[in-house]
Amino acid sequence: MKKIKLEKPKSGSQLVLETLKELGVDIIFGYPGGAMLPLYDAIHGFEGIQHILARHEQGATHEAEGYAKSSGKVGVVVVTSGPGATNAVTGIADAYLDSVPLIVFTGQVGRPSIGKDAFQEADTVGITAPITKYNYQIRSTEDIPRIVREAYHLATTGRPGPVEIDLPKDVSTIEVDEINDPSIFLPNYHETEHADEQSLKEILTALSQSKKPVIIAGGGINYADATEELRTFVEKYQIPVVSTLLGLGTLPITDKLQLGMGGMHGSYAANMALVEADYIINLGSRFDDRLVSNPLRFAENAKVAHIDIDPAELGKIVTTDIPVVGDLKEALAKLNAYDKVPTDYASWASHVLKNKERAPFAYEDTNDFIRPQKMIELIGKYTDGDAIIVTDVGQHQMWTAQYYPYKNARQLITSGGMGTMGFGIPAAIGAKLANPDKNVICFVGDGGFQMTNQELAILNGYKVPIKIILVNNHSLGMVRQWQEAFYEERRSQSVFDEEPNFQLLAEAYGIKHVKLANPETLEEELQVINEDVPMLVEVLISKAEKVLPMVPAGMHNDEILGVVFKDEKKEVPECAE
Repeated sequence: MKKIKLEKPKSGSQLVLETLKELGVDIIFGYPGGAMLPLYDAIHGFEGIQHILARHEQGATHEAEGYAKSSGKVGVVVVTSGPGATNAVTGIADAYLDSVPLIVFTGQVGRPSIGKDAFQEADTVGITAPITKYNYQIRSTEDIPRIVREAYHLATTGRPGPVEIDLPKDVSTIEVDEINDPSIFLPNYHETEHADEQSLKEILTALSQSKKPVIIAGGGINYADATEELRTFVEKYQIPVVSTLLGLGTLPITDKLQLGMGGMHGSYAANMALVEADYIINLGSRFDDRLVSNPLRFAENAKVAHIDIDPAELGKIVTTDIPVVGDLKEALAKLNAYDKVPTDYASWASHVLKNKERAPFAYEDTNDFIRPQKMIELIGKYTDGDAIIVTDVGQHQMWTAQYYPYKNARQLITSGGMGTMGFGIPAAIGAKLANPDKNVICFVGDGGFQMTNQELAILNGYKVPIKIILVNNHSLGMVRQWQEAFYEERRSQSVFDEEPNFQLLAEAYGIKHVKLANPETLEEELQVINEDVPMLVEVLISKAEKVLPMVPAGMHNDEILGVVFKDEKKEVPECAE
């Protein structure tokens, strides 16, 4: 193997940081510990990379996710061995399911101690193997530059994802005066494939034969930076669009052909379009069970085309007639460059858009308690639909998906596949650090808030003026809703009879805080979110509030509950005590 002589001896820790800097990394999130002390000693005084000291390793990984999801850059995490690494597992798994590019450095005991149950030793490579795109344990200091470069390449090319690097303490300590060839060597890795021209032409041929086509806009459009290509394709052929949760914003909510989010808590118009379509073009969605609850009945009368960078997703859930492996940006650019095939979908578009008018997301306002839907609409108005929206997981996540007027790519930062409570606050911190000039609004429930609220300590120290909207219903709202609907209203362990004083908690962290409970003054009081300071806005809502409409698990997309048409009476849930 080719050796490269260094100008002066360098430690493994210095090689890690210098290689990251060469790759363009300028921020890392982490939490120190014994096995990582050599690296943290190297971080001290190192110029060009800012370190953000999280308050928990799960928080560090979610911060890196928020940074990566909102910017398209790589999120870098550094945690120690044993419990440091295992605490990071939740965030790694979350990133894996949502295709987020991360590099996670986990500390490890020295090489002579590996496998001997040493203090704070864990088989991190074995633990993370199923939830990473690839992982390494560095056995030689001389290999550090190559491995870090390979990890960066793997995380960012093809289908993005997390890569874990296990770093034994002695490897990071040893000084070397030469390194092994740092060139990337991945002979069996194919970062992407060019979309097959014949398959792309088949997509257009099927489109010319279709009378009722629908596009599914998935999160892969964001990851491929293909928003403009999508919008061009939609405009060229005038095809109605159903967005997935992670695809919201790739086509503005206000676009005339946007039917909104489909699936379990999607719009009536979006779900019915999927049911009635004779041709579905899936762009960067993996047909997950939140969108396709009953795969056996999905697209019964439709031909399905699916473009995805990961061949494993093609045909995995839904039978695919025209599978296309390739980068979405390139594939859509080629589709747009071909001559337009004869199409006329005016009557079909009119039909599905009438469904949107007949049964929009709707609620009935009341002066008895704050409706979360109205609160989100007001925030959409006050931010001109331009804020980066970060959510935790639960009812507030779905209301935010339904009622905020998204118009930009990478605008909604949320935990999709894993549904990780505790994601919201740290992810918002990462998103704000990546986008300092953007207003970042974080919606979180009282359940998720109590999982990672220690990350509030970061806000003043690093000057991160995010606005946290704490939607408080004194319960695990989505769990409670399911218990009420499917378990004969047995609210087993889903109600918080005792909670901390969240206002005093915010006071303890030194951030501005307000508590809103009066629907009559909501519109005026909520304008506080435009102040450029870290802030907690606690909004009290009814315990009885539900997310509707809803397609129950295992049901077909047309078996949708809670749809209210404009000419029908709307029911207002009872106010919580």
